[in-house]
Amino acid sequence: MNIQEISSLLEKLRDSNPLVHNITNVVVTNFTANGLLAIGASPVMAYAHEEAADMAKIAGALVLNMGTLTEKEVKSMLIAGKSANQHGVPVIFDPVGVGATAYRTETAKRLLEELDITIIRGNAAEIANAAGQKWSIKGVDATEAAGNISELAKSAAKKLGAVTVITGKQDIVSDGRSTFAINNGHPLLTKVTGAGCLLTSIIGAFTAVEKDPVKAAAASLVVYGTAAEIAAEKSDGKGPGTFQIELLNSLYNISPAEVEAYGSFEKTIG
Repeated sequence: MNIQEISSLLEKLRDSNPLVHNITNVVVTNFTANGLLAIGASPVMAYAHEEAADMAKIAGALVLNMGTLTEKEVKSMLIAGKSANQHGVPVIFDPVGVGATAYRTETAKRLLEELDITIIRGNAAEIANAAGQKWSIKGVDATEAAGNISELAKSAAKKLGAVTVITGKQDIVSDGRSTFAINNGHPLLTKVTGAGCLLTSIIGAFTAVEKDPVKAAAASLVVYGTAAEIAAEKSDGKGPGTFQIELLNSLYNISPAEVEAYGSFEKTIG
């Protein structure tokens, strides 16, 4: 994979305008929809049991996000996920806060056991807890990562049978065999609620147009991280409110040439 392939994927996404079905948390629904529209995808938020299966089967990707869990929402996730599996639609899973409470941990375990997950995206604590490892977590936020993140990504991918994306100061993508480290991004992303959730949905958009989930995930991280860097420059130190708006603007305006100029990633060894 090279940077030109990533910039070409961005163009392919915009040309295809893939439908991304999101069952996500109420805190981020509007921001997620606007972010997907900005980058060139078509978002839909369909939670009702009566239509979840029908919507999932016609989507380019299904995104499941545990941010604000209810039993009704979990049932919708299972209905949509099974439909997506039956119709060859990739499923991207964001296990928000797994490990914080028994309910979240049990729900993540159930979804991972009952569904064929294509990509799982979370911070180090979430991925560790989803894979059955102990890692400190407060609310839905991870404590400072203390372990080897690349090794965690590889071992989690093997155990969970899904491409694993761990986001943090450096982002890691692994299927247990090929592992990539992505160096793009900006600290202001941690000051905007829903920035990680939007990233998960953008991974869904790229997965809808690229069959190789490792390549799709890595491309998403490079493009999103590059957009964040540009947004931070344009925010001119004004703070997270301005940054959030500029992030949407950057996702809309980012060009393949900017991706190639800013993009920074490498395939890791071992």
